Amino acid sequence: MGIYSPQVLDHFHHPRNAGEIEHATAVVEAMNPICGDVLKLSVAVKEGVLAEVRFKAAGCVPALACASWLAEYLQDKPILTLAPLAPESIEQAVGGLPAASRHAAILASQALDRLLAMLAGGSPPSAVQP
Repeated sequence: MGIYSPQVLDHFHHPRNAGEIEHATAVVEAMNPICGDVLKLSVAVKEGVLAEVRFKAAGCVPALACASWLAEYLQDKPILTLAPLAPESIEQAVGGLPAASRHAAILASQALDRLLAMLAGGSPPSAVQP
């Protein structure tokens, strides 16, 4: 096996839900100030469900893969069923990450935390830390 799992490579080469939503209900952005990875997550909520989920990401292969996985995972989920995801859960979902790339799962997890805070009516937590 190469450095990245087949799941990471699949999400990188065939990203799910990439793009932006013009009239999004909520938009959050997270970044890793050390490596420069950036993840922007936007959602459109209809009748309590994430009817549209899109992401834009700039960064390493695992950052784009984790963002793609998160957007696909969130699509069509009722807001009331959403809960934070530990970075380890995201890492496992993409088939594992090299130790030097675990920041990608943290970025996706923290973007989800910001989204959940915004959807709950609060302000998103402060900037993402590595």
